[in-house]
Amino acid sequence: MKRGKKYAEAVKKFDFKQSYSAEKAVGMVKETAFAKFDETVDVSVNVALKKSQTVRDTLVLPYQFKGEKKILVFAKGDKVEEAKQAGATYVGDDELIEKIKGGWLDFDVAVATPDMMKDVGRLGQILGRRGLMPNPKTQTVTFDIKAAVGELKKGRVEYRSDKTGSVHLAVGKVSMEAKDMAENITAVLQDIERKRPADAKGNFIKSVYVSSTMGPGVRISREQE
Repeated sequence: MKRGKKYAEAVKKFDFKQSYSAEKAVGMVKETAFAKFDETVDVSVNVALKKSQTVRDTLVLPYQFKGEKKILVFAKGDKVEEAKQAGATYVGDDELIEKIKGGWLDFDVAVATPDMMKDVGRLGQILGRRGLMPNPKTQTVTFDIKAAVGELKKGRVEYRSDKTGSVHLAVGKVSMEAKDMAENITAVLQDIERKRPADAKGNFIKSVYVSSTMGPGVRISREQE
């Protein structure tokens, strides 16, 4: 893959064959970032999984960096008022379903009570393609609407390993303090480690890299975490 001149110059600043503590690695990412916009900083974690296994969950990072999400709640009855009180952006049932069928998708995350899923399921092709379908595994299908909306407003994020056994997750912006992003990375690694399959042996987390949107990846040393 051909890289640009600015990328090549960034790589020359450090020894990228070495591994570093999370805070040092993030500091390097900040120093080598060269885009004119506030680049997102991502962590890539490769884990030891069998073909039939996956790692998937949600967590609230210690330090937030994204704007407030537009939260839609599919609910009826007394759960409508609960969702409104919790701070949901949109709340409803059939009228929202019909609106989405018509092409409206002005929201970032959807939550549904279990009794709504039969109707919400009709939106599978629309919401599924965009990763917006409520799912019990991501705690977005629940009767505890207050708790779900509350965590989402705090910045709850979802992660899931891909076919290569890697988890990719945004942990900050280049403009953030290195120590804050390092704490976010530590939280991610601790959460992934907790999802270790019972039959996994040896080091479950094989490698960890952090990088900005346009910059080179820096390896994080697990021994220093």
